[in-house]
Amino acid sequence: MDLSAQERAPILEALQKFKKQRVVPFDVPGHKRGRGNRELTDFLGEQCVTIDVNSMRPLDNLCHPVSVIREAEQLTAEAFGASHAFFMVNGTTSAVQAMVLSACKKGEKMIVPRNVHRSVINAMIIGGAIPVYVNPQTNRQLGIALGMSVSEIQKAIEENPDAKAVFVNNPTYYGICSNLKAITELAHRHHMQVLVDEAHGTHFYFGENLPVSAMAAGADMASVSMHKSGGSLTQSSFLLTGKAVNASYVRQIINLTQTTSGSYLLLSSLDISRRNLSLHGKEQFGQVVEIAQYARNEINRIGDYYAYSKELINGDTIFDFDVTKLSIHTLEIGLAGIEVYDILRDEYDIQVEFGDIGNILAYISIGDRQKDIERLVSALAEIRRRYKRDKTGMLEQEYLSPKVVLPPQQAFYADKTSVPIEESAGHVCTEFVMCYPPGIPILAPGEEITPEIIEYIQYAKAKGCFLTGAEDMNTDRLNVLKEEG
Repeated sequence: MDLSAQERAPILEALQKFKKQRVVPFDVPGHKRGRGNRELTDFLGEQCVTIDVNSMRPLDNLCHPVSVIREAEQLTAEAFGASHAFFMVNGTTSAVQAMVLSACKKGEKMIVPRNVHRSVINAMIIGGAIPVYVNPQTNRQLGIALGMSVSEIQKAIEENPDAKAVFVNNPTYYGICSNLKAITELAHRHHMQVLVDEAHGTHFYFGENLPVSAMAAGADMASVSMHKSGGSLTQSSFLLTGKAVNASYVRQIINLTQTTSGSYLLLSSLDISRRNLSLHGKEQFGQVVEIAQYARNEINRIGDYYAYSKELINGDTIFDFDVTKLSIHTLEIGLAGIEVYDILRDEYDIQVEFGDIGNILAYISIGDRQKDIERLVSALAEIRRRYKRDKTGMLEQEYLSPKVVLPPQQAFYADKTSVPIEESAGHVCTEFVMCYPPGIPILAPGEEITPEIIEYIQYAKAKGCFLTGAEDMNTDRLNVLKEEG
């Protein structure tokens, strides 16, 4: 990577030049550099609203970049070791959907772990791809789904030689990494593309002694949430492609769903953040690793909590571990992760990323400080002292393997009827149910509802998990396949 070239930030530079020109706006947006909405300007600041501008010749066009955005894409591709990079302003969700829609047409198969983000299944609903689910193994002690086993993917490929792609989560929300290089080589031997949801792995490209990145492993496409660990604004992301991918076709797919009014606030934040990580990422992520490890050590000294790390590695379903992820198991203090999450927020003014049935995730990145870690550790110690109870009756199973009856698109658009959740066992679900975050479906369209799934949903509701996806906002009723007759 040419570090001297990485000092450039073409979109930022174009915006700075544009501001100096004092152009009179007779275009959108209608707030006209903030003058038309003083309350908004006072809240966000003049520096912000004056660069909330429309595409124009000096600033290029996200849908068809030929100048500064194109140059920024080229610098990003070089920084990430990709053949091409796309700036995404509809979130990593749109990057994931672009990968799926690029790789698979209607009726074509894709091998995918069932513990994917809902955006993957949404893309199948839109495009009509057929999922071949590989159910992940679970760590029953922690109640988390693990990575993809190479042998399980091998089996899925042998049973579905006509599949077009293999989709991999790497890392998972909890920090679990699969053997991405072996999976990629296996898929390529069978002429299948490899798509990687790398939403939580931006730092793999810049840090030292971290798990392999998707592009370094030879994957064909990767969606990278720059706003998560990379420092850009929320909703900004990159889609990276490898040398065997037709980038021009991928851009056409992106333009099917991404806005034609790309926000220059988001675009410039991606440009600036890429420059920062290219020049300083190694040092910054080195500090992130140190802080995360310090936090793990201190939390594990408290007792009962378990902040897990590389000791979980087994060479297959946990091939590697992302040590920046501060994942903490809570059941030994007699509290569900979501209960600890709520106590931290409501009583200690500490907001962690999410809490599920048995774990919380405190997201550590380039903006964290040592004193904030000390505050988190102290709060967790006090919560244990104040709230610890017998864990008898705690639900330990976090991932339930579904029974797939219909493809997602067919189920989602089928005739349906609404039934009370307690009467839904045996029916085929036509919608999603998930805790958000992390946004991994408990139920997805086309899956059979079982008593175990109903028990899990009701337990999650009782513990305070934020359930989303169902048409009924309270998740008291589920839409199911309408039975003929």
